[in-house]
Amino acid sequence: MSTPTERLEAAGLELPVVAKPVAAYIPAVVSGGHVWTSGQLATIGGKLEVTGTLGADVDVEEGARQARICALNGLAAAAQAAGGLDNIKRIVKVVVFVQASPDFEQHALVGNGASELLGEVFPDGHARSAVGMVSLPLNAPVEVELVAELT
Repeated sequence: MSTPTERLEAAGLELPVVAKPVAAYIPAVVSGGHVWTSGQLATIGGKLEVTGTLGADVDVEEGARQARICALNGLAAAAQAAGGLDNIKRIVKVVVFVQASPDFEQHALVGNGASELLGEVFPDGHARSAVGMVSLPLNAPVEVELVAELT
């Protein structure tokens, strides 16, 4: 059986540097045998490459790509708090926040970007919610938070 680190590498991925918080919080906290991450944006090198609203400025495919980046950033924050990716047993819950126009209805497809990435590293599956928001920090199209169970 392979480890989460081995599965991450097999997927051609590596954990990024944990994003610095944009306000008064920390990226992740360990409590009760779980790691809870703060909301993670799709930053690369500390910057958002895409901004805007799903259903107006951003299409579903790009939204899913942004959710994938958010999830990878979330894994990095969780791994840092856990003392390493291999100290995480599974992802328990994922919440995908989608900055969406009022008529947008494809939140689940956007969320699949996060779920598919997480499934590559933690194949046991996870619970998920994908919800629409009128706005997100820094005009990000997607934000993701994770709850992970420790080994």
